[in-house]
Amino acid sequence: MRKLTVFNQISVDGYFKTPSGDIGWMHRQDDGDEEFKKFSTDNAVAGGVLVFGRKTYETMAGFWPTPAAAKQFPGIAEQMNRLPKVVFSKTLDKPSWNNTTIVKDDPVAALKKMKSERGEPMAILGSGSIVSQLTQAGLIDEYQILVIPVVLGEGTTMFDGARKMMNLTLTASRTFRNGKAFLVYEPTA
Repeated sequence: MRKLTVFNQISVDGYFKTPSGDIGWMHRQDDGDEEFKKFSTDNAVAGGVLVFGRKTYETMAGFWPTPAAAKQFPGIAEQMNRLPKVVFSKTLDKPSWNNTTIVKDDPVAALKKMKSERGEPMAILGSGSIVSQLTQAGLIDEYQILVIPVVLGEGTTMFDGARKMMNLTLTASRTFRNGKAFLVYEPTA
């Protein structure tokens, strides 16, 4: 069975976007933290299939194929553009980013089927509504959360809409000089 991982960045108070949908606060300067830059590049080049909802996909497709992305994050940009991508959308008809497949089916049913097939592991980036749906369906194998040292005060969590408590087990953690903390959780059976 293919592994399905979520990678999301959240504020210290648990939000992954502001009420207006802004995520710019995630990309503040890293104060020259070379260890974090290496971690980010190594994490991005791990491979697999990237999974997005439409809004996250459009944001990513608007940045990663650009010369600015290639200049600022060369290793990450190369990998993001090379990897296969799946976007869940009922409104997109034609992908704007290379190596993209549009899936118009229900994300829960489609990812349940995809997990049972042979293939590379899958990673969901952003895409809060899909994360919430898949969490409730018990389809996510691992949550990778990067905590950014900022308090937003209000916003949307990646679990908005979850209706039941879920216990998680911490399987790895790492902190960086820039104040960011990387936490890895698996659902507790």
